Amino acid sequence: MENQGFAQTQQTVTLDAVVEQQAYTLPDNVFAEKVVSVEHFTDWLFRFRITRPRSFRFRSGEFVMIGLPGSTKPVFRAYSIASPAWDEEIEFYSIKVEGGPLTEHLQKIQPGDTVLMRKKSTGTLVLDALSPGKRLFLLSTGTGIAPFASIIRDPETYEKFDSIIVTHTCRTAAELQYGFDLMDRTQNDPLVGELTTGKLFHFTSTTQEDSPNKGRITQLIEDGSFFSAMGIDGFDPQSDRIMLCGSKAMLTDLKEILDARGFDEGANNRPSSYVVERAFVD
Repeated sequence: MENQGFAQTQQTVTLDAVVEQQAYTLPDNVFAEKVVSVEHFTDWLFRFRITRPRSFRFRSGEFVMIGLPGSTKPVFRAYSIASPAWDEEIEFYSIKVEGGPLTEHLQKIQPGDTVLMRKKSTGTLVLDALSPGKRLFLLSTGTGIAPFASIIRDPETYEKFDSIIVTHTCRTAAELQYGFDLMDRTQNDPLVGELTTGKLFHFTSTTQEDSPNKGRITQLIEDGSFFSAMGIDGFDPQSDRIMLCGSKAMLTDLKEILDARGFDEGANNRPSSYVVERAFVD
């Protein structure tokens, strides 16, 4: 998931070319990694995987700053890491923006190309920022599902919670495909697949296209449709823990809903009943 509103160069080139043509010096706090694979879902969405430096460590759910070579001073923006902490590669899930200073070029990357990544990861969507609970709700819109792709493939998640419910709301059904593929990969994963049995659940809705669940997730929570569809009671601040990642409007509305229902926002230094990722707007 990308935070927009930045400047980037007009051409994607290899790091070697940048070094040769512009005397580019890679800063000590930046990795230069190779693209391993790219998959396009729609004209709007794609995912890609890059090599992982042996020294790079992160907690599932964190984000990192990435950019592209092609300038003597590349601009970096925050992207959630969509792979779990144990993965040998790093995965990202991104929007495409026509004329977007980074995504205009990022969407054109191919295996073998170079992506720059800063060495420090951070973020609030980590298990350490939540107090102990029984059910974990991961509420997302659009590319906001990216950090949850990391969390649901982490064995620690299943050690800490009895059930994990991932919600994914997009405009159209086609935009939900990444989430469906994610569930399939997770449930068949050699490391965590067995752990998901009876514990991992998936809820989807669309806002601009007819589907079994049509509407914003905030609307479906408030009118009870979400809970009915999942066969569960409403939120319980005593035992439920919640993570939010998505559009600004979604985050604002859900924060109001949760605060009104007795939930308390947590942080890395003060774990509580829900956390919000504020680094992005999808």
